Amino acid sequence: MQKEGERLIPINIVDEMKSSYIDYSMSVIVSRALPDVRDGLKPVHRRVLYGMYGLGVFSNRKYLKSARIVGDVLGKYHPHGDSSVYDAMVRMAQPWSLRYPQVDGQGNFGSMDGDPPAAMRYTEARLKKISDDILSDLDKETVDFQNNFDDSLTEPSVMPTKIPNLLVNGTSGIAVGMATNMAPHNLSEAVDAITAYIDNREITIDELMQHIVAPDFPTGGIIYGYDGVRDAFHTGRGRVVLRAKVSFEEVHNRNAIIVTEIPYQVNKAEMIARTAELVKDEKIPGIFEIRDESDRNGMRVVYELKNDAIPNVVLNLLYKYTALQTSFSVNNIALVHGRPEQLNLKDIIHHFVEHRHVIIVRRTEYELRKARERAHILEGFMKVIGTQDSLDKAISIIRHSATPQAAKEGIIQEFDLSELQAQAILDLRLARLTGMELDKIRDEYEAIMKEINNLEDILANEPRRFQIIKDELAEIKERYGDERRTEIDYSGGEMSIEDIIPNEAVVLTISHAGYVKRTLLSEYKIQSRGGVGNKAATTRDSDFLEYIVSATNHQYMLFFTEKGKCYWLRVFEIPEGSKTAKGRAVQNLINIEPDDKIKAYIRTNNLKDAEYVNQMSVVMVTKNGTIKKTSLEAYSRPRVNGVNAIEIRDNDMLLGAYLTNGTSEIMIATKNGKCIRFPEAKVREVGRGSIGVRGISMEEDDEAIGMIVVNDLENDTVLVVSEKGYGKRTAVEDYRITNRGGKGVITLNITEKTGNLIAIQNVTDEDGLMIINKSGVAIRMNMNEMRVMGRNTQGVKMINLKKNDEIAAIAKVEMDKDVVEEEELLEGAETAILPTEDGDAPEIENNSENENSEDQTEDSDSKE
Repeated sequence: MQKEGERLIPINIVDEMKSSYIDYSMSVIVSRALPDVRDGLKPVHRRVLYGMYGLGVFSNRKYLKSARIVGDVLGKYHPHGDSSVYDAMVRMAQPWSLRYPQVDGQGNFGSMDGDPPAAMRYTEARLKKISDDILSDLDKETVDFQNNFDDSLTEPSVMPTKIPNLLVNGTSGIAVGMATNMAPHNLSEAVDAITAYIDNREITIDELMQHIVAPDFPTGGIIYGYDGVRDAFHTGRGRVVLRAKVSFEEVHNRNAIIVTEIPYQVNKAEMIARTAELVKDEKIPGIFEIRDESDRNGMRVVYELKNDAIPNVVLNLLYKYTALQTSFSVNNIALVHGRPEQLNLKDIIHHFVEHRHVIIVRRTEYELRKARERAHILEGFMKVIGTQDSLDKAISIIRHSATPQAAKEGIIQEFDLSELQAQAILDLRLARLTGMELDKIRDEYEAIMKEINNLEDILANEPRRFQIIKDELAEIKERYGDERRTEIDYSGGEMSIEDIIPNEAVVLTISHAGYVKRTLLSEYKIQSRGGVGNKAATTRDSDFLEYIVSATNHQYMLFFTEKGKCYWLRVFEIPEGSKTAKGRAVQNLINIEPDDKIKAYIRTNNLKDAEYVNQMSVVMVTKNGTIKKTSLEAYSRPRVNGVNAIEIRDNDMLLGAYLTNGTSEIMIATKNGKCIRFPEAKVREVGRGSIGVRGISMEEDDEAIGMIVVNDLENDTVLVVSEKGYGKRTAVEDYRITNRGGKGVITLNITEKTGNLIAIQNVTDEDGLMIINKSGVAIRMNMNEMRVMGRNTQGVKMINLKKNDEIAAIAKVEMDKDVVEEEELLEGAETAILPTEDGDAPEIENNSENENSEDQTEDSDSKE
């Protein structure tokens, strides 16, 4: 209810919110978060320095309690919390936070491990020597002063700094709607760049970068790559990648990575703790122990490696996953004439030089005024005490005057002096009335007049003023300049995956239910043909391993589904698992539809290589004998949800997909033991969405089981394997070339003993073969153990199978001839058995049968 005498003014709440928020944001921007481009200081830092200046705690004075300094700043200039002042002062004293600290702290001022400083009542501080030059000439009316928060005192609006503070110390701050993050630089380089700018105002940023080459961080480290630095200098924005400085040593008979410098603003303790977590979770393998051996002599973090670890690989993993590599996002925003602006390198230097020029002019004007005032006084002295007569007159006037005012008036009238001169005569001590003192006054007057002429020349001569700036900067460089701490790796850049993952040979396994994993090829033993095999993979109920492929970590895998879609994964992106691990569901790795299933795969090299993808083609075959050829380039742009690879009709499904080079030959086999051979050129290239053409004609009860692509007629042989463990190798030339779409010829004499044909593969004597049956037992063998035989034969026993077991898949793998192990199947040897669902293994059966005899019958070619 409105009271008498009150007046209500209706306002629009939207307008009021806008106005109030803009006022608040501008207050934060100008009075708290952003530095002034001239002195590089935010208000709190400027007030800390001015408070210490007022208390007289210069670099050559004794330390003063931090609480005393904070209280003075808080009570006089900074109307905020005491922690804001103390935290700012602490940071100004930390050599790992500021490239050139401004406060000399005594006591616990924190650590690089993130330890907090001691309370302000326990610590002491004083100004650093470099801060004397930030405050230099503050008493010579070089800068404007403004009222403090309660108008009881004044404080400087900017410091008359000789130090290019914004460049050498950088700054960071978050305002409202904007933020700043400016990198520190080397003082010597900054001085050289500023000097070069003064000499040539038209200098380009690239020319400036010959002097100030990159940021220089207080914690050292290495700038990895130069693009971000170049962007920051040219535009005021850029991403600078920082790496720790490391070396390799042998510690306790182990290889070790030694870290001696870490990136700027990284908490060392948190970095070590995070790395330990990653090691525990096996995200970073190869590390045996981590120790922090840092002391007062410097930093030393030791990553002791396992015996089989490769130091460079582990180091690159550390760079990838830990704070040993970070980025510093440069955002050069500072206040220019009270307004925030984004600045490039030349802008920052320009504004600093202009500021210094203003300081030189104002300082010279102040010194000239003071010199003229002193000359004026000295002129009065010489008028009055220049001769004995004039001195006697002055003494007589003073002695006979009733009051000091009367004496002053008498001297003014007698000698034609100003009030200032007359007062100075009255203030003279008797000792200065001697002849010797008069000579000193005359000498001082001559020196003052020379100084006045010099100062007037400075004000009248702009080149001289800029030379003074250069001379003062040279002195600053002489006093505080030091060597660059941060090294620059110009060849660096974004890490390629080859830096992180070793290009090792691996085996990829995909189960019938869609579980996939990769395992190092070296985990599998090499056995003789007919071996019982060893445990390869644990599968889930009613699941079995269906696909096996050998690859290297840096290659790509294209997955093709029975619905005719294609998905992408890099090999290293497939989760690693042990030989007996179940693997991970493919649906968790790619966005495959729930009712779809992977039926084929292609291993390719770099899909970003335009020449490679245009030279190669993808050839696909379906269960009904359809074949389709499409350029690999059509599959070179990965999409999260896959792409259509082939149109699949009812009662058909994709069997395989292969890379060809345009001159290959294609062979398709069926489950009834037929095989056709024809040139790739017989299949014309079509688009991704096409259905394809007929590859082989089959009987109603037959279906295609696979396809191979032959490129080396001299060395390649055709390996076919039946479901009951029989297989054989045959020369490619035994299969005559026909037209696409024919019925083919017999490739394996199918009987009840052999079972249907389940796989076809092209192999040489140099190849190895991995066979995995549906119960999970695997055997690995050399192909040179298997002789080449006729086309229309039953083949030889390749693996001993338990009752009701069948072969699930075969794959060609590279053999390491140095680690071939010969394992003989002894009578009574135990067969590898899968654990039951509850984890207990069933009873072990003795396998005394030895079915290594080579049953084979020579039949004539069947008629087409």
